[in-house]
Amino acid sequence: MIDAIIVDDEYYCSTVLESLLKKHCTHVTVKATCTSGLEGLQAIEKFQPSLVFLDIEMPGMNGFQMLEQLESIDFSLVFTTSYDRYALKAFSFSAMDYLLKPIDKDELVKAVQKVELRPRNPVNRQIEILLERLSNPSATNSRIALPTMEGLEFINSEDVISFSSDSNYTIIKLRNNKKFIVSKTLKEIEELLNAHVFIRVHHSHVINLNEVTKYVKGEGGYLVMSDASNIDVSRSRKESLMKRLIQQK
Repeated sequence: MIDAIIVDDEYYCSTVLESLLKKHCTHVTVKATCTSGLEGLQAIEKFQPSLVFLDIEMPGMNGFQMLEQLESIDFSLVFTTSYDRYALKAFSFSAMDYLLKPIDKDELVKAVQKVELRPRNPVNRQIEILLERLSNPSATNSRIALPTMEGLEFINSEDVISFSSDSNYTIIKLRNNKKFIVSKTLKEIEELLNAHVFIRVHHSHVINLNEVTKYVKGEGGYLVMSDASNIDVSRSRKESLMKRLIQQK
C-alpha cells in the first residue's frame, strides 16, 4: 500500500484526483487532502506519506516554496500543474513526474506505477534543475537528470561526447571516460539538447560538436571524437554536418 496526500488549493481538483485514485489505483490510500502549502506541511509531518501529489501554483505559498520549508524530502513527488506545454519541457530535464490538469486517469496510473517501480530519487537535486530550466529555458549548458537502472544520473550536457542508441536505451559517453546507459530513447534525449552544440549525425548517434577532433572522408565518413572513439556519419546527414563543422571554426 502507498500512503499519499494531495496538496491543491482547488477543492474540485483534489476531489477529482482522490476519486480517480480510489477507482484506478486502489493500493493508494489518500491520508489527507490539503488546500494550502501550510496544510501540506502539517500533513506531511503527521502522516509521513510515501507519495505527495503537489499543485505548483497556489496562493500564499506555492508548491516549490512549500518544499523549501522541509528539512528533507523523503517521499516520492508528483506535481499537478496547469503549466503550458512549453514550460513543461523543464520537467523533462529534471526527470520530475507531473500530471497536467485536468488529470487523465491513464496518465495517473502510469505516474503511480513509475513511483512503485523505481528507486527513491534525490528530489532536492531534481527540483534545483527544474527551477533552473523554468527560470532560464534557453540556457545553453544544461544540467540533466537521466534515469538509469540504479536511479538517476545527473550530468552537465557540455561534458557529453556522444549519445548512441541501443534500442529503447541510450549509451552516453562523457569526457571523463565514464559511460552509462539510460532508459530513454535517443530521440527523447535529443529533444533536451542545445541544437547549437549537438547534432544527430546518424540514426544511432548524436554528438557534441565541440568534442570532434577529426572528420574522415568516405561515403558518409566518420568522426574521431576527443576520446578517440569513431562515430559513423550517415550519407544523408553528411552535408548538414559539414556546414556545422565549418561554422564551428
